Amino acid sequence: MDLGINGNGVNSDVQSDSQISHLALDIGGTLAKLVYFCGNKKLLKNDEVQSSVKAGGRSRTIIQGKLHFTKFETSKIDECVAFINRKQLGSHHPKDLDNDRIVVKATGGGAFKFADLFKEKLDFCLDKEDEMDCLVAGANFLLKAVNQEAFTYIGGQKEFVQINQDDLYPYLLVNIGSGVSMIKVDGNGKFERVSGTSLGGGTFWGLGKLLTKCNSFDELLELSHQGNNRVVDMLVGDIYGGTDYSKMGLSSTAIASSFGKTISTNKVLENYRTEDLARSLLRMISNNIGQLAYLTALRFGLKRIFFGGFFIRGQSYTMDTISVAVHYWSKGDAQAMFLRHEGFLGALGAFVNYNKQGHDNLILMQQVQKHKPEPDGTTTEEEDSEYASIDCSVYID
Repeated sequence: MDLGINGNGVNSDVQSDSQISHLALDIGGTLAKLVYFCGNKKLLKNDEVQSSVKAGGRSRTIIQGKLHFTKFETSKIDECVAFINRKQLGSHHPKDLDNDRIVVKATGGGAFKFADLFKEKLDFCLDKEDEMDCLVAGANFLLKAVNQEAFTYIGGQKEFVQINQDDLYPYLLVNIGSGVSMIKVDGNGKFERVSGTSLGGGTFWGLGKLLTKCNSFDELLELSHQGNNRVVDMLVGDIYGGTDYSKMGLSSTAIASSFGKTISTNKVLENYRTEDLARSLLRMISNNIGQLAYLTALRFGLKRIFFGGFFIRGQSYTMDTISVAVHYWSKGDAQAMFLRHEGFLGALGAFVNYNKQGHDNLILMQQVQKHKPEPDGTTTEEEDSEYASIDCSVYID
């Protein structure tokens, strides 16, 4: 792939030989996510590459291009607006016949909260889509259309999972945003939110900001990588004199109480390393989500559990902690699976919902280019940047 995402989640470049087309937004409590399609001008002018097909009773043209992904902190929504304006995203959208404003698909609470802002600054009319509908539609699209999208992460090893489209449903979708929603998915448009928890990414970022004074979510994550949670957490071995509680199957290194060690010392907050506090907090949130996810899956007899949301951000420690929790509580019967484009489920779902409205200039997502896996089915961390954008095609009139 030729497009990367920089540390702030902003796309670093849009090639000059491209024509930006449709845009969709997912504006959550913590992050605003954008997905937009960029058709290739060179292909638009090449009759040998551009082909016509019969669809919906009329002839349509296939346009090849890419889906691009980017994100902004919701607290800095003005930066998101400036990016859209600078890149002229949505300029090829249809207009609302009543008010002559550009219509853009959007989901999340921010689609309501910032509707007037987008109207004032960009002359956009946000066409609001249901948040849960979009999450499920985005996950289904990725699992069905994108090769090497789902993977497991165990013991530091990433392994892609081949998805059998005929045996995809039912599955549990665990979306970790500011809070956590657990959704039982039975098919296209068939789902139920069956559980959730308020202890999610917002909890990690909020408590972490108070405990460490970090200025961003990414800074807090980076800090946690340098910490040692055993300085803060009370382990089984701390209670049992360094030994396992073998009768209950608990190792000496199992966490008995997150942050529990702090109550038995005379230390105050300033006496602890912020790195250790961040590590303990990340471990606590991830363990809790992994356990609740499995118990929810068990309740409905589900073996497939997919985790999404920007809390994960492809971080090895987070994925490993969730995987260990699911493996431990299920006694190895269930696996945690992660999605490469984890944070953009809602935005993708809003994007594919253009199809429902029958807009003339974006009718149907046609295909996603398949990427060849490594011989052993694994990938390296360096290869992840190749999936910042997706090669695809759309039908247009």
